[in-house]
Amino acid sequence: MTFDFTPLLPAHVPDPAPRWTGFPEYNFVGGHIDDATVPVDDLRAAVDRALAREGADLATYGLQSGPQGYRPCREFVARKLKTYCGIETSADDILLTSGSLQGMDLVNRLLLQEGDTVIVEESNYGGAFTKLRALGVNMVAVPLDEHGMRMDALAAALDDLAARGIRPKYIYAIITVHNPTGTILPLDRRQRMLELARQHGVPIFEDECYSDIVWSNERPPALRALDDSGMVIHIGTFSKTVGPALRVGYINADWPVLGRLVAMKSDAGSGALEQMMLAEYCPDHFDAHVRRCNGMLEGKLDTLIEALDEHFGTSIEYRKPPGGIFLWVKLPEGVGTARLAAVAGAQGVAVNPGPEWSLGADADNWIRLCFANPPLETLRAGVAKLATICHEEFGVPEISGNVKR
Repeated sequence: MTFDFTPLLPAHVPDPAPRWTGFPEYNFVGGHIDDATVPVDDLRAAVDRALAREGADLATYGLQSGPQGYRPCREFVARKLKTYCGIETSADDILLTSGSLQGMDLVNRLLLQEGDTVIVEESNYGGAFTKLRALGVNMVAVPLDEHGMRMDALAAALDDLAARGIRPKYIYAIITVHNPTGTILPLDRRQRMLELARQHGVPIFEDECYSDIVWSNERPPALRALDDSGMVIHIGTFSKTVGPALRVGYINADWPVLGRLVAMKSDAGSGALEQMMLAEYCPDHFDAHVRRCNGMLEGKLDTLIEALDEHFGTSIEYRKPPGGIFLWVKLPEGVGTARLAAVAGAQGVAVNPGPEWSLGADADNWIRLCFANPPLETLRAGVAKLATICHEEFGVPEISGNVKR
């Protein structure tokens, strides 16, 4: 007889996860990257050099660098933030984390409690929604347009909350290669967001997970680069450039905040080998690696768009994003993407339905497609199968009218 733990579990504990049985044949979900871009040989050489030089330091927690993480890795992050984001900072204001998700959890633990209010973009990272709901936090959604979060809507939301005596704990924003829309917020809107945040005394939680993946390799300065008051907490990651499985992310904030986050990070430190490897590899290779990845990813996006145009025709809407690994696609009225995702998933085509990524009224008309990991032929075949499933379930697209002959 198996012991039943159920009566002992607190009310907030989720249901058991299903056992993992492998990736679906056509996998358009998750934040996976192209396995061909992982610099395996260079990473092997980097970790070998680092271990030969400092491997004995594995005997101590923190690699002689303390609780913020391996100092040479933090020093590279500081240089990367200056080069890519315009942030003037130092290794002393960097905390290395087990992916940016741990950074998000730490910031939420620091600032939030049940009943608090935060401002989010209406369409946003589904994991952020899940975490906030689990904490019992109220989310005020601000709509986006083709340039990102609308500042008129943000101003109205802040004014409305102030009139009701509510001070949000933060504004959560993915403004450089937004997930899922791919937008990059223009400089004037960034400056306006900071102005509004200062007026209302609300800090900004800036998530820059995808900000290195820009086809032009050009982007506006980060909010933290534009702010001199310390009101912006900035997180990022190596997951979308070098490899998600490395689980190396970072937080950049002024010490009064970062010091509290360090105190709360009670896991005895994130993975040491990964930090050593990145610190050895990145100074000489990161820039060229990112440019190579961006070229390959834009090519994959073009292939995805060609397949969608061929098989879905004018029945769908999308904007080609300026970077990232996702395409946000709107299907016609009458196509419920939650239903489509369930039916397609049972047939080996995994897509993210809109309600997981949007709080908007039309969320169920959208799907998010990750194009980074599947090979080109898999992208094409997967889109063709998804179109067939959508046609069989909802009558759209009219397949015969879309396929090129």
